[in-house]
Amino acid sequence: SPGAITERFTLNFTITNLMFTTDLQTPNSRKFRSTEKIMKHYIDPLLQNSSIGPHFSGCKVMGFRPGKNRESTGVDTICSYGKGSQVPKFNPAEVYQELKGMTSGITKLGIYSLDNKSLYVNG
Repeated sequence: SPGAITERFTLNFTITNLMFTTDLQTPNSRKFRSTEKIMKHYIDPLLQNSSIGPHFSGCKVMGFRPGKNRESTGVDTICSYGKGSQVPKFNPAEVYQELKGMTSGITKLGIYSLDNKSLYVNG
């Protein structure tokens, strides 16, 4: 809603079965837009089902980057949630643990495989 106070946090991870290509670095490319849409399809419901869920207002993919090798792709997002006296304080460690459980130990996000050492919440 207009004037609503929100707080932002970052969510970063690496997908091991999505080969990085240069068109993933171009925000207006077809590949960027379609991959961004898929990421939102998987990420937003996870966070809506977490402890911040009632106050969660969505994530935006800020970019994709090459992983350790060209066979993997890093994903950088900025997510938002409400902030106020009725909203619990954001706890990145708690959200990390919840996401770890929801992604089978940071190994699976929908059709994607994750590098289990790549998940960062506000870090």
